[in-house]
Amino acid sequence: MPFDYYYRLSRRQQQIYWASDRIQTISVPGPEELRTTSRMIAESLAAADRPLIQALCDKLVNNLGTQLSAPQVHVSVRATRPSRSWGELHGLCETAEDSRPAHIVVWMRTAKRRQVVACKTFLRTLVHEVCHHLDYTYLKLPDSYPTEGFYKRESSLYIALTDGPNS
Repeated sequence: MPFDYYYRLSRRQQQIYWASDRIQTISVPGPEELRTTSRMIAESLAAADRPLIQALCDKLVNNLGTQLSAPQVHVSVRATRPSRSWGELHGLCETAEDSRPAHIVVWMRTAKRRQVVACKTFLRTLVHEVCHHLDYTYLKLPDSYPTEGFYKRESSLYIALTDGPNS
């Protein structure tokens, strides 16, 4: 059963939606090194060391990209989430355009209290944005829609990069 926004999509967009929905996992060939980096991100979050968190996120995402033969993407970790009346922005994936490379942005502090977010929340946000990047570059989808398949890919990737669904 499609999400509500599906009915506002064009016929071509609906085809992309269903193509995305059919893909439910991303198989990671060698997750052990990636898990070690994820644990290091958790330790760095506890210390609120933004430059180190950014370096580790960049390493994690690009080592994953290398394993999958996907194009590299720069990851920026910023301090406090932007917020508006609609809520807080947790992450953002910008696709490559012209001479500008692909770029993922994640924020490490909540907007209201400026507290460092929980590690699980931070890593899930990072993985969510990575999934958007992989939709375009690895799966070659013309667009990246949040389908049930997308969320299953996100969960499979999160489990592969961490010590399990509850870590």
